[in-house]
Amino acid sequence: MAAAPACGGAQAHPPARRGAVTRGLAAWYGAKFHGRRTASGERFDRRALTAAHRTLPFGTRVRVTNLANGRSVIVRINDRGPYGRRNRIIDVSEAAARRLGMLRSGVARVEIVVVELGDGRGARRRAGKRR
Repeated sequence: MAAAPACGGAQAHPPARRGAVTRGLAAWYGAKFHGRRTASGERFDRRALTAAHRTLPFGTRVRVTNLANGRSVIVRINDRGPYGRRNRIIDVSEAAARRLGMLRSGVARVEIVVVELGDGRGARRRAGKRR
């Protein structure tokens, strides 16, 4: 029998495959990071439907569902995180948090389902070398 995952049921490294499901906590980030470079190399836009995940390849699309109210949104992974608290499995943009109905609470119990795996290439790699 497999041991239960640590951190209240959150899996630290869910499998990177289409249809993979993970449950845990989500938080959101916005104005403080707006315009800064993400780990993928693109600029963070708090109005875009994007998210940070520790292990999923950049460009992966996941459906995030707020388990308290049933609202869901599809976001694209373009950053790494969440950092700090190990019980969080994803950080979503302000726009995604708004759709999920979690702006006030700041944190929500969610389910994420991999909809489409990304190629893992960030904006830096696509842009090529600058001279």
